[in-house]
Amino acid sequence: MNNIERFDAIIVGGSYSGLAAAMAMGRALMQVLVIDSEKPCNAQTPHSHNFLTQDGNTPAGIASLAKEQVRQYPNVKFMKGLATSGRKTEDGFEIKLETDEIVKGSIVIFATGIRDIMPDIDGFSECWGISVIHCPYCHGYEVRNTSTGILANGEQGYEFTKLISNWTKDLTLFTNGIASLTHNQLDLLNKNKISVVEKEIKALEHTNGQISEVIFTDGTHRSMNALYAPRPFEQHCTIPESLGCEITSEGYIKTDGFQQTSVSGIYACGDNTTRTRTVANAVAMGTAAGMAASKKLILEQFK
Repeated sequence: MNNIERFDAIIVGGSYSGLAAAMAMGRALMQVLVIDSEKPCNAQTPHSHNFLTQDGNTPAGIASLAKEQVRQYPNVKFMKGLATSGRKTEDGFEIKLETDEIVKGSIVIFATGIRDIMPDIDGFSECWGISVIHCPYCHGYEVRNTSTGILANGEQGYEFTKLISNWTKDLTLFTNGIASLTHNQLDLLNKNKISVVEKEIKALEHTNGQISEVIFTDGTHRSMNALYAPRPFEQHCTIPESLGCEITSEGYIKTDGFQQTSVSGIYACGDNTTRTRTVANAVAMGTAAGMAASKKLILEQFK
């Protein structure tokens, strides 16, 4: 790779959504470069679910098979590295890597995901994606009918607790401090035999990421098999925003139904654009982005 090599499309991010976009563009005979830092957010997750034909496979296993299949298209190239900045040019875009290498493309697709922000609780990060989880549709079946906690507060904690009550009745809401729930919310939780614990959490006792107890700052503890913890997040890559892509009030890259951002020629797909963080959805969005981006190029080149 050198500083003057040019592609029809540069895909930043080589996980499920980026690979799906690469396959769609590769099959459309486009010259594609996939830049991947190889640091997926679900690296610790032991199994992936709710994806037909791949239910129960490991995230790494799914990604490995996907990359193997995408590599069958000789017009798709891969580059390991971290994209650090981008620039709009007269005929497309330039993406600069941490090595100072620059690649050029007519179109850019960002499949860069998001970064979850971990709380200051010992053991939390080690359990994240294993027994501290974010989505019942991804992991709820595996921990059904077990002692389950929810780490949240206020309206978010209340609504999330109602949802999780479908998977288990042995449920505790940990507000990690004074609860900011309404009297009506507390009454409804109590009627459904869901306890609310307002103690501050110090640590999670675990073995290789499998939680066993929640340890409070007062020295007491509570046995627990799983803990749902909806987390705040930040964009893993700030290049789209620096190029003028609109960001929603929730912090996602704004796209239309074809994954086009507010900047012509820039597409985004996967977790950086939506709350629905599933492998199946990431693949669907990546395919849509690749098809829409290739169609744009095809129609522009028709004379």
